[in-house]
Amino acid sequence: MHMADALVAPAVAGTMYLCSAAAAGYSIKKVKLENDAKKIPVMGVMGAFVFAAQMINFTIPGTGSSGHLCGGMLLSAILGPYAGFLSMIGVLVIQCLLFADGGLLALGCNIWNMAFYGCFIGALLIWRNMMKGGMSRRKIVAASVLGCVATLQLGAFSVTLETLLSGVTLLPFGAFLSFMQPIHLAIGLVEGLITAAVLLFVYEARPELLWGGEEKEEKKQAKLTFEKTLAALAVVTVLVGGALSLAASSFPDGLEWSVEKLTGSTQLEAADGIYDAAASIQERTALLPDYGFKSEETPAGTSFSGIVGGLAVVALCVGCCYLFKFFRRKPTHE
Repeated sequence: MHMADALVAPAVAGTMYLCSAAAAGYSIKKVKLENDAKKIPVMGVMGAFVFAAQMINFTIPGTGSSGHLCGGMLLSAILGPYAGFLSMIGVLVIQCLLFADGGLLALGCNIWNMAFYGCFIGALLIWRNMMKGGMSRRKIVAASVLGCVATLQLGAFSVTLETLLSGVTLLPFGAFLSFMQPIHLAIGLVEGLITAAVLLFVYEARPELLWGGEEKEEKKQAKLTFEKTLAALAVVTVLVGGALSLAASSFPDGLEWSVEKLTGSTQLEAADGIYDAAASIQERTALLPDYGFKSEETPAGTSFSGIVGGLAVVALCVGCCYLFKFFRRKPTHE
């Protein structure tokens, strides 16, 4: 659901940058107050996991469309809404700058649509309320599916609203909405099941890693140490980004599919001026455009992108934790 620059007017893009920046600033303040240094490696590993998982587009049967994990609900269920939101920003920034996935002008929109709802609505309104009284496998599955469906629907609606406010006449609001909402309902259901599978693994391996689990799951016996749990997730991340990404669906994602249904093309032409400037910046920063080598399109380029992108997300998330002094204590592991 990464929006391209052509879908948003500069005024709308600027407004969404401000909204996303405000949410990021508030999240930084809250994470500093939490002062939980053990979240540093978790932010890095889980951010890389979401990056790798987003490379795998799964086909939506009978539609000619595909979808991929957004990851906001997954990150916030482990890290909490604030650290989860900051980790999602790290993922989206790396995707935008290093791989030209999503427009630079539209980055504020993409952060809001893909990160804000999953992390704040998904965690604060759905996950936290459903986990009251203790966690269980059934609750985790229900919260994952409900959270992903609800927040992806909100994200899809935001996309249509942002194009409406941007005056994109090729995408009439009602018609665009009629394609965006159903296809992202299907995508949300699949994302919910993937999210549930990951969270169930964490629940069995190290239940206190789940947001709220450190208070409610003292009696549940952990099967793996903190370090082994993170190591397992890191190994899966490498396998997903380096190997499974090769099996990604070639069908357009839900947003591109919806645009194609109305315009006959998955992409719209961008205007000159600020759009050219944003595209020029991305052209210089995107060392692996479209998750591949610039010179040739090979499977090795996809695998290389999956590994390098994951490492870049780890470096950005962990580096920012120390650069901005999110945590005042050194990380300790039990």
